[in-house]
Amino acid sequence: MPDPTPPIPATASEGQMSYAIFQLARAHRGYAAAMLREMDLHPGQELLLMHLLDRDGQTQSELLESVGLDHSTVSKSLRRMQDAGLLMREPADHDRRVMIVHLTDKGRAMREPIAAMWQALEKTTARNLSARQAESFVRTAYAIADAINSRALPQEGLK
Repeated sequence: MPDPTPPIPATASEGQMSYAIFQLARAHRGYAAAMLREMDLHPGQELLLMHLLDRDGQTQSELLESVGLDHSTVSKSLRRMQDAGLLMREPADHDRRVMIVHLTDKGRAMREPIAAMWQALEKTTARNLSARQAESFVRTAYAIADAINSRALPQEGLK
């Protein structure tokens, strides 16, 4: 196993996996953010676009559930995306308080650039892994996410 650079701080020595996940998430997010900036997108906006590309005309609540972000973050992202001409929001016929989100032509045109960006990100991410290692990593990552999302609180030793 390669040694981390920079070295793990002593206070994280009992949480080496958690520290590695933190470093991985930070590196991945930073690289993805740089790629998204080239497309005039902010991190997270591509996820909203991908969900709308799969099923246009979703409510803001459905999008919130799909991406797992808080209401204010999604609302702010949708407002920015509307200002950029990627989507439009309109009240639902059945309830004027419910906002339905639709892609514009400009938003639909993002399908190929986002797919290409995601493919390039995947290629770079898995560059040093075999196909078997990459498959194992995906299974492991989802198992860790499931463990975290289904955790029992409070945790022993935390105050």
